[in-house]
Amino acid sequence: MKESLVILGSQWGDEGKGKIVDLLAPEFDYVVRYQGGSNAGHTVIANGKKYTLHLIPSGILHEGVKNIISNGVVVDLEELLKEMEQVKDAVKDFKDKLYISERCHIVFPYHKILDSLSEKSKGKDKVGTTLKGIGPAYMAKYARTGIRIVDLFDKEYFRIRLEKAFNEAKEIAEKVYGETFNLDLNELYENTLSNFEKIKDLVADTSYLLDKVMKEGKKVLFEGAQGTMLDIDMGTYPYVTSSNASALGICNGTGVAPKLIGQAKVYGVSKAYTTRVGEGPFPTELNDGIGERLREEGHEYGSTTGRPRRCGWLDLVALRFACRINGIDGLIITKLDVLDVFDEINVCVAYDYEGQTITEFPASLQVLAKCKPIYKTIKGWKTSTKGLKDITKLPENAKEFIKTIEENTGVKVVMLSTGPERSEYIWCIS
Repeated sequence: MKESLVILGSQWGDEGKGKIVDLLAPEFDYVVRYQGGSNAGHTVIANGKKYTLHLIPSGILHEGVKNIISNGVVVDLEELLKEMEQVKDAVKDFKDKLYISERCHIVFPYHKILDSLSEKSKGKDKVGTTLKGIGPAYMAKYARTGIRIVDLFDKEYFRIRLEKAFNEAKEIAEKVYGETFNLDLNELYENTLSNFEKIKDLVADTSYLLDKVMKEGKKVLFEGAQGTMLDIDMGTYPYVTSSNASALGICNGTGVAPKLIGQAKVYGVSKAYTTRVGEGPFPTELNDGIGERLREEGHEYGSTTGRPRRCGWLDLVALRFACRINGIDGLIITKLDVLDVFDEINVCVAYDYEGQTITEFPASLQVLAKCKPIYKTIKGWKTSTKGLKDITKLPENAKEFIKTIEENTGVKVVMLSTGPERSEYIWCIS
């Protein structure tokens, strides 16, 4: 890679971004997380060991690569410390290896309580959150009642902010939801400061740092969490995450000027089929034996929640939309080998909405819920592509599958992932 790069999810998350970032990270000077929180889950296999990272960028496992948790991320300090403990066999010293933005907002236990109570109150209309407190933390940020990491340097100021936010959360829990609020303010205050002491040497002005190193010509890999279709503005609202999971969130999530970000290439990661966790319309969902086969062959269970993922055929209407709003320069298709077992493979190229053919992804969920997929059927290749590393060895029907993706999105497929290991991939471009 000669320039900086954005790697993001082009579907509803869980596309396998962590493996791709882990694979490409050694070519970059910095890897940056710019949105989300511990509701994200990137599973990376390195040196035969599996790591599940929720907050720390996937580049942490590589020597010489610096990692940044930038201001758009909401940070649960306890979760962060658990992850640091998990990777300590690979990272002996986090100083100058991991930088945490002083402007990051903090996820507190009361955010998790409010998250759970909010979901419970919605009944059948629940969003399907991870219950990690991410939504309420972002709500506090925009309500201007949030607490940032920089606030913890001033203990008296932090105490004032915490007391106000704590009492407000307590009042909501007890008066709005009628539930007992069992947290202790003093204990929370002391525990937060204790956790902060363990990471405060890693806190930095990451906006300034990124501006400086990018102007110096350093190569930066921006790592998206969740996926484009979960973007708070452009996704399947309200069944979305609480941040901008698309490339649209990079500037405000890092504090880096659009002019600098615009110099980076954007690669979108997509499975060879479609999955999602949580509620909301899903036009190509398969609630049958084929959907179950996709789930089992692809081991489709959430790395953050363990929940079984909903599975369906590849949706090129949604993928084309993701390519447009992200300005995607190249597609990375993961889990191609999962399709090896099928006699026929369907690919959704348009929707049928009450007799009308739709080729653009609708904003209205009422419309989307009534959309029926219009499929192109491709004959299965019925031979193993697992671990394949040579594009010329790809079965002809698999090549037809890739061609269909490119023709319907207008974007070249630049890489195929043919298995979970770092070594199992094919570059499709020279």
